[in-house]
Amino acid sequence: MPMRYEKPFLVAGLILLLAFPFIAEALGNAYFTSTVSRILIFAIAAISLDLILGFGGLVSFGHAAYLGIGAYVVAILSFHAYDGSPLFGLPGTVSGPLVWPLAVLISALVAVPLGALCLRTSGVYFIMITLAFAQMLFFFFVSLQRYGGDDGLFMFAGRSEMPFIDLENDTAFYYVCLAFLVGFFLLCRAIVASRFGRVLRGIKQNERRMVMLGYPVYRYKLVAFVIASAGAGLAGALLANHTKFVSPDILAWTKSGDIMIMVILGGIGTLTGPILGAAAFLMLEDYLPVIFGDLNMDLLKDHWRVVFGPMLILIVLFAKRGLHGMLFRKEAGDD
Repeated sequence: MPMRYEKPFLVAGLILLLAFPFIAEALGNAYFTSTVSRILIFAIAAISLDLILGFGGLVSFGHAAYLGIGAYVVAILSFHAYDGSPLFGLPGTVSGPLVWPLAVLISALVAVPLGALCLRTSGVYFIMITLAFAQMLFFFFVSLQRYGGDDGLFMFAGRSEMPFIDLENDTAFYYVCLAFLVGFFLLCRAIVASRFGRVLRGIKQNERRMVMLGYPVYRYKLVAFVIASAGAGLAGALLANHTKFVSPDILAWTKSGDIMIMVILGGIGTLTGPILGAAAFLMLEDYLPVIFGDLNMDLLKDHWRVVFGPMLILIVLFAKRGLHGMLFRKEAGDD
């Protein structure tokens, strides 16, 4: 059941996000729009992980691999469009309506065989095999010297092109990111509320019982895994456009850890929580060094993670349901 006051909070948050670029410009801080765009993108990635972690109990430590695949699809097609060289006999393109769905599709297609293998295991073995496949993909992109290898790949052709929308304008790009976040959030809510979502939660609570009831547990988990990977691919396509640069670091296990921390920090199994977690994580990551610099604490400015780590541990210890649990207390009778 939804927690009390969560819906008004979401509506108020959406109104604030819709007005944010105008507020930032009025305050003379228009560059904040780009910062919040990054938060919106990682919120999509965090929600996609929460779908399998919070509702399916699948602790994937390689989720950033699909973020990277989506980013590289956009960047490689942009490279060939700028270079004029063909890719598998076809020209490159910067058309958003073509490359963004392709990024999502390829992320999902890669997830099918990898998920089919990973889901043959469970527990710590599942964690390790998702990590292993992610590292394999990481080194695969490192080996692609034509696309920058370890140094990464700049998108000299600029951001993708959309009909009637100038994505080079940071405000326009912000609203595109917001629209995708809202759409993906509503899709995941619908999935969780559906029969599929109820079965997925049942698998998390007691997989053996669901097997005994006759549910094809393996197929349910695989479908959820592919949907989550497709969501990460969408976030990757947006991230490539946001930075106009991609590198193998996007696929690194540390990036998967960051996304997992966003989910845990916000609240596992809530969908709203990962948005809060992404905002809190990235704001702390961006502004803790600035705060320490303003306080002339040069040592902490350079080693801000020494403070950041314990802060996260305290939040996890004293707010076990994350930021979502701190904001929305369960009322009597709520599930």
